[in-house]
Parts: sequence; structure tokens; C-alpha cells
Amino acid sequence: MKIVIAGAGEMGSHLAKMLSGNGHDITVVDIDPKMLSEVSSLADVITVEGDSTTLAALRRAAVRRSDLFIAVNHEENDNIVAAMLAKKLGAKKSIARIDNNEYLEPNNKEMFIDMGIDYLFYPEKIAAREVINLLGHTSTTEYVDFSSGKLSLAVFHLEPASPLVGQAPTSRIEGEQLTYRTVAIMRDGETIIPTDEERFLEGDVAYVIARHDAIGQVMELSGQSNIAVKNMMILGGSRIGIRIAMELQEEINIKLIDYNAEKAYRLAELLDKTLIINEDGRNTEAMLEEGLSNMDAFVAVTGRSETNILAAMLAKRMGVKKVIAEVENLNYINLAESMGIDTIINKKLVTASNIFRFTMSTDVQAIKCLTGSDAEVLEFIVKPNSPATKARIRNLGLPQDVIIGGIVRGDKVFIAEGGMEINPYDRVVVFSMPASVGNVGYYFN
Repeated sequence: MKIVIAGAGEMGSHLAKMLSGNGHDITVVDIDPKMLSEVSSLADVITVEGDSTTLAALRRAAVRRSDLFIAVNHEENDNIVAAMLAKKLGAKKSIARIDNNEYLEPNNKEMFIDMGIDYLFYPEKIAAREVINLLGHTSTTEYVDFSSGKLSLAVFHLEPASPLVGQAPTSRIEGEQLTYRTVAIMRDGETIIPTDEERFLEGDVAYVIARHDAIGQVMELSGQSNIAVKNMMILGGSRIGIRIAMELQEEINIKLIDYNAEKAYRLAELLDKTLIINEDGRNTEAMLEEGLSNMDAFVAVTGRSETNILAAMLAKRMGVKKVIAEVENLNYINLAESMGIDTIINKKLVTASNIFRFTMSTDVQAIKCLTGSDAEVLEFIVKPNSPATKARIRNLGLPQDVIIGGIVRGDKVFIAEGGMEINPYDRVVVFSMPASVGNVGYYFN
């Protein structure tokens, strides 16, 4: 697939690196030659120096022959103009990053489609939704629903109290129908696809696909318990922080900390049921005075990964039960997780999950790029006469790094087993390592 990316910033660079690694032909357009040089050192891409809102630059990037145009410039208006022009010049699909929730309202989305923009995405809104979802499942580090919630992916650390420690990930009670399946284990930075010989160790991160009615059971296996969040502190009046507070301030007590006095006054007018505090989150004494140790949850979403990590570590040390930090520097993610921070969110990975499905050769209903692992979880609707319908799961010849986790057939939900057959129009949830992501769609198309 020929893909043109407008914008060589952090998000554009991440997308270029990820997509070029999957064999796509990538061209990156940006007005800054230094940023283009950095992108070309990270990934095998063609670079075009120029303004992506001009026809001349888009023509040099051969947009007319592109299968997908992705606008991720810093300025929202530049993205809208670039995506519109790209579509008019012949791009088959054109998508743009935005910073305005108003554009995503149903009536307004139609207007952008009429203008030629196929899809708008707002990373901060998607990240905020992830945080809110996780606050409802506090014992998990990641939690994603598939097939309208009939199947879920839960990711959790195994505590010493977990009954899974020492057990085989594939073990089960004879004759009992599976309600969940471990599809991967993360250990010492390595993703392990479980086998009969493998055993869970204390501190492992388990990736589990479960039926909706089994989520409570799965959470008990982690050795942790869910907590009701009644008091929460948010560090950072960023777009993510504001959206979290707006959606939750009617239900729970929220304190939002921001070091910028002018912004704090604006936030106080916007968030009438959130207590806004003008303070530096790096000031330990000030954070303790504001009641950090009494919080059920702490969310650090300032613009600096280092500040978020340090503040999250302090919150964890003070006994806050659920701690979430935004870490935009991908190199810091494993470090932050090793320091005991419960959950990491990253806008680049959130965006990648939304964009990646546009690059698949088959229809993908949903895709989730996991934070602590290179792996992806995908949901497909099985096409009639596809390879998946012609043999039992164990005989499909799936790559070793691909596992079918669950199947939804109408109102029935099954955890996948080797002897099962897949029917046309089933929804299947599949765990895949990066090397096989580009090929896994073949089985269901």
C-alpha cells in the first residue's frame, strides 16, 4: 500500500516507523528539513520537503497514486486542508487528526465526509476514554471490549496472591467449557505465546481474552481486586485531563492540579464541579497537603513524560490504589511499568490503533495496539468461503505467533479451542505479534 503522511512530528514519525515495518511504501511530507532527516533515519521512507496544504507539495508526494493519506501536522486546520486536497487529487482514503470534539458530532462528521475526508480522529479524546474505562476496571493495566462487550481483553500483573502463579496458562478443568484464555505473557520485556510447558511466575503480565460473564473471575485470578473510585486527583490541565474531568465530575470528587495560574482560572470556569488547584505537581509537600494519600485514583497527564512518571511514583508510594500516567516517550514505557505504575497511556499507540485498520487488506472491525507489548489484538468478521471456514482451528495453519482468542456467533460467545470450527459471519478476536499482523487477515477474508 502507498501511504502519504503529512507531518513529521512525533506522531508522524511513529506512524512512519510502524507502517514501513509492515512493508508499506511510505512518503512523509513536512516543511521542516531537520524533522524529515530524523524520520528518514528511523524508517525506510521517502521524504518530501514542503507545505502539505499546498498542491505543489502534495503533487511531489504523488498523492494521486496513494491508497491512504494521513494528516498529522501540529495544526488542526492544516490537517483538514491537507486531507481535503489529497482526496481531491486522487487519494483513495484521506484521514486527519483534529483537536476539536465539535467536529466529531454526528451532523458535523457528515459535513467532513462531503468535503472528502473519510475519517477524523482526536487522540486526546480516545486516550481520555481509555482512562475512564480503566477506572471502571481498576485491577487491570489495559482493558478493551470487542463485539459490543461480549468479549474483552484484560491485561493484569500477577500478584504473589494470584492462584495462577505456578500454573500452566493452558490448564483447565476437564469437561468444563472455557470462559477465558491466556493469549500471551509479558516477562522481562519479552512477549511469550503460552505453551503446555510454560508456567506463570509472580510479576508476569497476563493478556487474557474473556467472555463478559467471566471478567470478575479473571480479575480474582490476578490476585487484585477492583476498587470503587470516589476521590481522584488529575495532574495536568491538558486536553486529556479536561475531558476526563468533564465526563466524571458529576460522579466522583475530582481535584485537578495545574502549575499555570492563568490556565487554572480558565479551568475553574470550565469545570464547575471539579476543584482546580494552582500548584506544581513536582512539589511533594504541596501534593501531600492537597490530600494525595487519600485518593483512590491518580492520573498524571501533563505534557512531560518525566513529570508524569515521577508524580505517579509518588502517588504509588503514598498508597493510591490506581495510578495512571501518560508517557509519550516510547522509550520510557517499560521503565515506567517496571517502577510499579499501574497503567501507561500513550497517544501514539492510541492513534496507531485507530489508523492501522485502514492499512489492512481485509475488513477489520477493531484493532488495539497494546501499550506494554508490540502485539496487536484484532477483531474480524469472517467472510463466506474464507480459509478460516474450511478447517478446525488447530488445522488452519495459523502462524505460531497468532492465537484466536474468542468467537462471537449471534448471541453465543465461545473461547476458542483447537477442535472448534469457525462459521461465516462469526466475529473472531485474534492476538497477533507484529510479524504476522499483515498476513492474519488472509484467513478471514
